[in-house]
Amino acid sequence: MPVRSNQFTRLDLGAMSGPNTNYDPVEVAVLRPAAVEAAVNDAVAAISAAATLDDLKQVRLAHAGDKAPLSLANREIGALPPAAKADAGARVGRARAVVKSALDEREAQLLIERDSAILVEQAVDVTVPVQRRPVGAQHPLSLLMAHIEDIFLAMGWRIAEGPEIEHEWFNFDALNLPANHPARSMQDTFFIEPADAGVLLRTHTSPIQIREMLKGELPLYIACPGRVFRSDELDATHLPFFHQIEGLAVDRGLTMAHLKGALDHFAAAMFGDGLTTRLRPSFFPFTEPSAEVDLQCFVCRGASVDNPQSFCRTCKSEGWIEWGGAGMVHPNVLRACGIDPDSYSGFAFGMGIERALMFRNGVRDLRDVIEGDMRFSTNFLGGVL
Repeated sequence: MPVRSNQFTRLDLGAMSGPNTNYDPVEVAVLRPAAVEAAVNDAVAAISAAATLDDLKQVRLAHAGDKAPLSLANREIGALPPAAKADAGARVGRARAVVKSALDEREAQLLIERDSAILVEQAVDVTVPVQRRPVGAQHPLSLLMAHIEDIFLAMGWRIAEGPEIEHEWFNFDALNLPANHPARSMQDTFFIEPADAGVLLRTHTSPIQIREMLKGELPLYIACPGRVFRSDELDATHLPFFHQIEGLAVDRGLTMAHLKGALDHFAAAMFGDGLTTRLRPSFFPFTEPSAEVDLQCFVCRGASVDNPQSFCRTCKSEGWIEWGGAGMVHPNVLRACGIDPDSYSGFAFGMGIERALMFRNGVRDLRDVIEGDMRFSTNFLGGVL
């Protein structure tokens, strides 16, 4: 193709090598001094009107964010020729600095106001009396068992413990209960399967006594508190598991008189000075002679007997309350534990702790003891004494 020759065909490269100082640009509207000043005034007004830190955050986005008027104006500076950039850049920079300073100052003021408001709103008058709510309470059975343990420790006895899952030799055989004794049946005992393995949930704390006697450390004076299990229905006066306290003394020359003295001391420590016990003939395979232990009524102390004008609900005006069982340790039990009954004798006793809690502290329903209701336990915050 032929090249047409005219005055515009040839480029004058020398004329293009320097800045075009003769160019007179049309000023961008957003960069005009009036527009920049208006943007600053709008920002300062909005900053002053911000009442909270959240309001100020929104103002910061509107007047100092990427899409704020001054930010958009700052972007237009790059389109200006060099001669105009310096003046426009200085004008926009001063405007943005004014806005930033106003934002920082207002933020500091709002932080002070917020902190002052928190101090007022969340102020606590430490002089105002308050009702402290207890976080919990010890169970009354635990309190009573601890009290009983203290009584025997003060007597110089020792507290002994043993497993709740026991072998029937410790629970029955060593205690002189024959193989056909009704207490061994499934109606009275929880056996661990398989039933012929001879493993069960202990029906009394007497196995602890057997284990202690087998150690052969004589003389022996121990109290055995613990939980026991029997196949009873759950109702107001019966539980399938309950707690017992049993005592055992093995020494040379012990008699029923020593047993009576220990029981009288225990009764007085539990229910009040001067209270005594009485022994009624009974039968237990593991003691001989055996006795039922009655406690003198700690409410009327016998004054209501044959007195129609002063009926006692606690003892039904009989003057005595059934408390537990006791007796001299059977020679067969001593022999089973390797103790010579011709050289040593012993006495033992046992009673239920829930029963003591019922008539000692006015508990009417045994189900309250096991249901775990805090309202029941908090009645005993002052103790069970």
